[in-house]
Amino acid sequence: MLKFSRTQRISAITKILMENPNRVIGLNYFTELLNAAKSTTSEDIVIVRDMLHFLDAGTIETVAGAAGGVKYIVNAPENLRKNFPTELCEILSDKDRIITGNFLYMTDILANPDILQKAALLLASTFKEEELDYVITVETKGIPLAYEVAKLLGIQLVIVRRDSKVTEGTTISINYLSGSSKRIQSMSLSKKSLKKGSKCIFIDDFMKAGGTALGITELLREFECQLKGIGVLIDNNEVPKKLVDGYVSIVKYNGIDEQGNAVLKVSDNWCK
Repeated sequence: MLKFSRTQRISAITKILMENPNRVIGLNYFTELLNAAKSTTSEDIVIVRDMLHFLDAGTIETVAGAAGGVKYIVNAPENLRKNFPTELCEILSDKDRIITGNFLYMTDILANPDILQKAALLLASTFKEEELDYVITVETKGIPLAYEVAKLLGIQLVIVRRDSKVTEGTTISINYLSGSSKRIQSMSLSKKSLKKGSKCIFIDDFMKAGGTALGITELLREFECQLKGIGVLIDNNEVPKKLVDGYVSIVKYNGIDEQGNAVLKVSDNWCK
């Protein structure tokens, strides 16, 4: 069998762990894959753990027991937590982003892999201590961000639809009151989507008054599931009174100034 150097083993262990966050991987898997003794593999894992700690890029936890092993827990480095929200405010403050109706153009932001990955890392790090089963979002603009958060947390993404589809099978639908327009809207989810008693977080791109988030909470009750947290990219501060509380956001949108520029600031709660 092939013999690998320590550098090669450490590279392989780092790649496997970081590509499988929150998944417990047994020591035997690494010893067989890399043709190394358990003691050698354990030393390699300690080196990986120390380097991730040095880079503030996450942690490796040891899980005891017969089915134990090690798992990688994601973390946003301090420089990202400090700089990215400010950079996002600067990008979104461009006057050219204000379109007819005084709406803030965000489509390119929500399709930018670099921005999405950084935003998702911040939000995933916020909820990393929670024991979660699903990330849940509502079609359609919030899907890319929610997917990235789910990927970093190593859990499944569930997408709630505005209208039920025959391809979803039996669905549960609810009506809820939009917090901004005060209109009755609906959302639905296949009964096969969630397991009873699951713990979820809701991730979205933009929060106005929190009506959608409140609707998600009510929908999860129908599944006998629990909402453990809410994370959004942008919080509309023009609607200060929300229908939900306890949510986190990365930046706050404060409307348009006299020069026609969008006014944004870094949220004071996104990293709690």
